Amino acid sequence: MTDAILLRDDNKGVATLTLNSPKSLNALSDAMLAALQSQFDALADDRSIRAIILKGEGKAFCAGHDLKEMTAGRQAEDGGAAYFADLFSRCATMMQTILRLPQPVIAQVHGIATA
Repeated sequence: MTDAILLRDDNKGVATLTLNSPKSLNALSDAMLAALQSQFDALADDRSIRAIILKGEGKAFCAGHDLKEMTAGRQAEDGGAAYFADLFSRCATMMQTILRLPQPVIAQVHGIATA
């Protein structure tokens, strides 16, 4: 495996996105969210792709938000208000992006799947 946090493999019109941070159980870190958004944005315009599969590397699909980053975000002077507003805005944007994709998105879930 590569060190990339998110892998993309296109095969016969199917794009497989693999969350590739098994040590963190594929937690949704800021970097993971940015990588996912970038790929979903690119896939929205890719007419060669007819379906998208989202899966996780290792023993979990996804452990949810990165709790270490969330805890660190709370340490800001505002108690994390700005961090959490931004985090949840980015999550909402990504969910809307997925809903608007012209391709179906299939989650290949195994193990832990939270958030």
